[in-house]
Amino acid sequence: MSKIVINTENAPSAIGPYSQAISNNDEMIFTAGQLGIDPETGKLISQKIEDQTHRVIQNIQNILSSANFLLDDVIKTTVFMTNLDDFDKMNKVYSEYFVNNPPARSTVQVSGLPLKAQIEIECIAIRK
Repeated sequence: MSKIVINTENAPSAIGPYSQAISNNDEMIFTAGQLGIDPETGKLISQKIEDQTHRVIQNIQNILSSANFLLDDVIKTTVFMTNLDDFDKMNKVYSEYFVNNPPARSTVQVSGLPLKAQIEIECIAIRK
């Protein structure tokens, strides 16, 4: 089994010593946590949880796509939020992307995220 580093310009560059994602022989992919950062500007898309959730999932989608994976291949996500009072707003946006057979998911509240983001999502996907 080999470790393949995934990197695309269609998602934000890592803001630390980590890879956007790692794959093993193109069977599985593990993404780093993604924030609502616009890959072109390197800044948060907005302060609205809905906008950040859309951008986070689009960033994940772009990373997956660069390795020939789809959102439908995602089997597990972990969602980190700074305010669970925004759970329903996040969930509404999230459900637009994971319509049929959504992945298993954990959602936790954290005291803070990089760049003062309100949400971060990481995922694991398996090629079908």
